[in-house]
Amino acid sequence: MSKALGTFALVTVLSALLMALSLAVARHGYPQGAFGVKRLDGIADAGSFLAIAAVYFFSALLMMILPIRAAGIVLTHAADAIFWATIVLFATIVGSLVARWAFGQHDVIWALLNWRFLFVAAIVAAHLTMNELRRNILLRSLFFVIFAAVALACLFWSFSV
Repeated sequence: MSKALGTFALVTVLSALLMALSLAVARHGYPQGAFGVKRLDGIADAGSFLAIAAVYFFSALLMMILPIRAAGIVLTHAADAIFWATIVLFATIVGSLVARWAFGQHDVIWALLNWRFLFVAAIVAAHLTMNELRRNILLRSLFFVIFAAVALACLFWSFSV
């Protein structure tokens, strides 16, 4: 947990510094600043977490039914990577929005209240409790169904606002 928080904080600070640099360069009239802002804004979409959540919860579903060795392979080669990618992507979004807020765009911080960011919390919560879910057969069976429902919902349901 502390490693995840440390990674989140560091990536947030780094992306905020890059966004602040881009905004400062753009404010001085250089077109390169606008390119930097555009590139950082390109990844700042809460909708991208739907596909990430679908893949993560499908791997979590597999970890619930596979034997321990195969589940360990899925954990280390898929679920861990997706977890860290989620942390980094969300931290980049938060850092970019914080930098915009610091440069006077105070309405941009409300973008963090997008309900699609709940998928970030769901991925983090599932990943941090995965060991406990694997130990208990009742929880494993229950979360097999829950992970299947979430993966299919993320993949096929149109979450229209």
